Amino acid sequence: MKNERRVNSKPALNISRRDFFGKCTLCAAGIGVLSALPFSSLLAAVEPLITTKTKIRLIFAHPDPTRPNWPNIDYDFSGHIKEVHGKLVSKCPQIEFDAVTVSSGSAEEGHKLLQDAGKYDGYLIYLAGCLWGDMTETVMAAGKPTVIVDHLFAGSGEFLTSYARAKRAGNRVIAVSSSRFEDIVDAVHCIDCVKKLRLSTLLVVGRGVDGQIARTYGTSVKEIPFEKIDEIYGKVPAAKAKTISAHWIEAAEKVIEPKEADVEKAAAMYLAMRELMTENRAQAITINCLGGIYSGRMPEAYPCLGFMQLDNDGLVGGCEADQKSAMTKLLMTYLTGRPGMISDPVIDTSKNQIIYAHCVASTKVFGPDGPSNPYHLRDHSEDHKGACCRSLMPLGELTTTLLFDHDKKQVILHQGTTVENVDEYRACRTKLAVEVKGDVFKLMNYWDKWGWHRVTFFGDFKRPVYNVAALLGFEVVEEA
Repeated sequence: MKNERRVNSKPALNISRRDFFGKCTLCAAGIGVLSALPFSSLLAAVEPLITTKTKIRLIFAHPDPTRPNWPNIDYDFSGHIKEVHGKLVSKCPQIEFDAVTVSSGSAEEGHKLLQDAGKYDGYLIYLAGCLWGDMTETVMAAGKPTVIVDHLFAGSGEFLTSYARAKRAGNRVIAVSSSRFEDIVDAVHCIDCVKKLRLSTLLVVGRGVDGQIARTYGTSVKEIPFEKIDEIYGKVPAAKAKTISAHWIEAAEKVIEPKEADVEKAAAMYLAMRELMTENRAQAITINCLGGIYSGRMPEAYPCLGFMQLDNDGLVGGCEADQKSAMTKLLMTYLTGRPGMISDPVIDTSKNQIIYAHCVASTKVFGPDGPSNPYHLRDHSEDHKGACCRSLMPLGELTTTLLFDHDKKQVILHQGTTVENVDEYRACRTKLAVEVKGDVFKLMNYWDKWGWHRVTFFGDFKRPVYNVAALLGFEVVEEA
């Protein structure tokens, strides 16, 4: 192994969740004035984040309360509806709800509700009670993203029969039958996620665009030639790049191979990407980095640290012009508020583990507003050049690893618990070992059909993935 150039003498650790949050508090207090500043304060560019509100038609449905029915005669539907509406407005500030209450379950009522469908991004049907008609199924069949909710012990009969029929018909609908109100909020958030995808732009540098992305998600995909990013990179002020690189070096637990000049080149590439994204109002970028650098069409300024910072900023940086992985990151960032790690996995059957390896990883695995985990600055593993990150991620955490495939209209998914930040010189710098939830041997069966890359997120997002897949018309395949 090469000699280490130590900025700090702290050893590399496998860290528990408790230690992780404790260390983050200490780091925030001790890494110096520059790195204690909000990172955005170091930049003049405005984040191309989407702030447009999603508009949802909120339909409350219930029968005549003066007649015997579930939940009971003289039930206070008005009071319950007022309570639910208030909770939704409070817990979904990114959503604009246009509420209406109906007491007719006819198909005609459903068609009437759909007359101004163009105004809305989706529908939420809340069955406060059973109407026993075709209204719900008429709305669900209209093609708009729809959530149907059962007020337990009140709308259950119509909820179960209408949803089952709509699902069998292939309608894009999420069903919520839960005493946990946050499950309704999570389902509504899926409509917001789908809306944001339609408003988003993905930049692909050095490779042709995948036209199926726009057809599936509505996302704009723009091809950017190497020459364009090279031109912007060449004009980045050296002082500005030095400020960013100083921030990364100061915040790192250790700097091992890279020289300051390597980190400054990476910072200049980050700033070039940010300028390109701001110019195109893009939320995500993916670069044919290995092809560009190895062919000499890009300078030896690996974008790895820039991708790390974009992920930390709440945007998306994607490796190797892998557009399926980049779209998976973008979708899940909207859905979870957390960055994903693209990886080349390695399986160790003796430990029931999969190890996610790559030279790009976020240091804010719980999102931009969460704590930062320790990291080392390393060189790029394949050619021992440039600068990248080894991120030391928290252990004992459930992760959800997946890939949305817009060609197959499927999502492949597995889960596991983080157990080790593997310290191994071979292959990519960040290596996160996860104990597989399921059969590690079954996990080896799909890579020829899906490719080597998967994207890992910290948290249990299995149900949200099923929900958003339902709105997109995707099937979920559990690979372990």
